[in-house]
Amino acid sequence: MTRRTAAALAATLLATGVTPLFLSAPASAAVARYSDDFNGDGHRDLAYGGHNDVDRTGGTVTVVYGTATGPDTAHPQRLHQDSAGIPGTGEEDDQFGASLASADLNKDGYADLVVGNPTEHVGSQRYRGSVTIVWGSKSGLSGGTNVAPRTGSDGHFGADVATGDFTGDGSPDLAVIGGMETWLYRGAFTRSGTTGTVSKIDKTGAGWYSYGLAAGKVNGDGKTDLVVLGEQFVNNTPVERVWFLKGAAGGLTSGASKTVAAGSAAIGDFDKDGYGDIALGRPDSNDGMGSLVVWRGTASGPSGSHTYNQASSGVSGSRERDDNFGYAVAAGDADGDGYADLAVGVPHEDVGSNEDQGGVHLFRGGPGGLTGTRSTWVAQTVTGADGAYAAFGHTLRLRDLTKDGKADLGVGAAGGGVLLRGASGGTTTSGAFTLPELGGSFQD
Repeated sequence: MTRRTAAALAATLLATGVTPLFLSAPASAAVARYSDDFNGDGHRDLAYGGHNDVDRTGGTVTVVYGTATGPDTAHPQRLHQDSAGIPGTGEEDDQFGASLASADLNKDGYADLVVGNPTEHVGSQRYRGSVTIVWGSKSGLSGGTNVAPRTGSDGHFGADVATGDFTGDGSPDLAVIGGMETWLYRGAFTRSGTTGTVSKIDKTGAGWYSYGLAAGKVNGDGKTDLVVLGEQFVNNTPVERVWFLKGAAGGLTSGASKTVAAGSAAIGDFDKDGYGDIALGRPDSNDGMGSLVVWRGTASGPSGSHTYNQASSGVSGSRERDDNFGYAVAAGDADGDGYADLAVGVPHEDVGSNEDQGGVHLFRGGPGGLTGTRSTWVAQTVTGADGAYAAFGHTLRLRDLTKDGKADLGVGAAGGGVLLRGASGGTTTSGAFTLPELGGSFQD
């Protein structure tokens, strides 16, 4: 998920009208095999920010369910705060679905959807924010329970969310940004609103403020780790940094930090050494040309890094101001070779005379990790509606939704979205799925 929205992309989206073996009857207390299988049928499902229904405001989430033949794009589900069983009421400046993540939080065999609404008004508290768990079931997503914010988390609660078994106890946990701090809610969760212990994850005395999250396995111990994108005040000067937190039985423990201004992050084992590498998109670096930093995973956490951009050997195109290379990143094995690959969005790439048409670079993993020579360009023309201000690549997701062992690439654009099937070369336009009502970002 993109963590910070560039002003240029916001203007583009506004101008165009756009406002991460299972039984059919899952056993009780068995965590769903897939963290995004909301109806327990063994097929991954897809959720993303969608267009509002007619005559309503406040944000809408669109859900496309997987089937044996791929995503059922003809019958999407729309969820918002006026849906039956969903807490709250849709208001004009709400952002229900601004952040999304999923996991089987109540361990009933069905994945649940976590929906952040960071500008929700609650009573007299303006922009307090809210986080809602929409529960999975045999018939799909329905009903919801709000996650209770803790003292100090008021103020854009739900600015970002991430899930994973950070404690390694078999119960998925939830990380939430609120009040510019990161909060860890330990599982399991219940429909009545109870959770495990809640704690604030903070760099004590360090003046740390959080604005983005990414979850994945970095050090190979089986527990989910967390990466926090944030800002730290050093000598009264704000310095943008990335902070690694290691999963541990007692929660998350502080690890290495890196001074880098990142707007997006994803974790994948690009060199297949058993350790997850942290990909950091830097869309605003170098006058908006953008760049990518890969912070390599080791047994003791991330150490050492490599930088890529559109001038790297083998990478197509050229560096230009305000391309925003790295605006969105997503990791997954698109070609099925066992190495994680990385999709990098360049939503403001000019293509010919088409300003801000955008596109995606797909870096394929392999021995030694990512290289420009194993990268390919995915053009906006795959949607059949190429043109200016498409912002193709502003949100990305790599997951195997067609169940062929290859991750499929979801790409968002100002006019909608597309899902490209994974293939031996990375992706293919053959059999692509048009994603209905895509108007925001994909779930993590």
